Formats: sequence, structure tokens, C-alpha cells
Amino acid sequence: MKKLLVHLLFILVVVGLGALIGVSNVPGHWYQSLQKPPFNPPNWIFGPVWTALYVLIGIAGARLWLQAPASSRTQLWFGQMALNFLWTPAFFGMESTALGLVVIIPLFASILVFIGKNWQPDRVSALLFVPYAVWVGFASLLNLSLFLLN
Repeated sequence: MKKLLVHLLFILVVVGLGALIGVSNVPGHWYQSLQKPPFNPPNWIFGPVWTALYVLIGIAGARLWLQAPASSRTQLWFGQMALNFLWTPAFFGMESTALGLVVIIPLFASILVFIGKNWQPDRVSALLFVPYAVWVGFASLLNLSLFLLN
């Protein structure tokens, strides 16, 4: 029962904070006015993708918390979450593609390090982060393209 509660708590907190940050920093006129690269996805895709990713991230966080709450792997999980939650206000809130890059590059690096550090001790958590790494890698390319085009 404890494992289920920890998993639910992590998922609810991650999805909830992600949603709260998202609705507090809605892309507005500034974002709409930016010149976009040809591979820019439609706006409607971001909500469902992030919700699914936040569920996976929450599951990985719960697994680490149950295994080793004070470990460097768990600290890395919390560190990448802080960067994740900073990106939206940096990019949309501050209306800055440059500041977005300053946040998303270390975020992407921390996700890759997380996968590497967890590959042996907890392959499931590492694999849960693979779609996240792919999406943030794509988002990094998109952020860089927006920076260069504007």
C-alpha cells in the first residue's frame, strides 16, 4: 500500500505542478508572433505529451524515493525537475528564447545523466526517462531554432 501511495503522490505532484506552471505561463501573442521552423509541432500536442511524460517522470521519481531517498540519483531527479519547472516561466513567462536555452540545455544534460546513472541500478527508471530525453532533445532543437530565427 505504501508503494502505491508514494507512486500516486509523485505522479499527482509532478502532473499538478506541471499543469499549474503551464496555465500560469500560457503562450501568448509573443509566442504566436515568433517565426517558427518548419518542424514546429501544433500547439495542441504539447499538453498531452507533457502530461504523459510527467506521469512517467513521477513513476521514476517514486521508484527512486522508495529505493534510496537520499541518494545522488534521487537528488538528480529533483534537480532535473527544478530545471524542468523553470523552463516554462523562463521561455514563456520572460518571453525569452535565450533564457529558455540557458535552462533547457542543462535540463537535457541532466536527463541524459539521469538515464546513465540509473541504467544499472534501476533500468526501469532509466527507460522511463527515454521518451522524456527524446522530447526534451527535440524541444532543445526547437528552442534553439526559435532563438536563431528571431
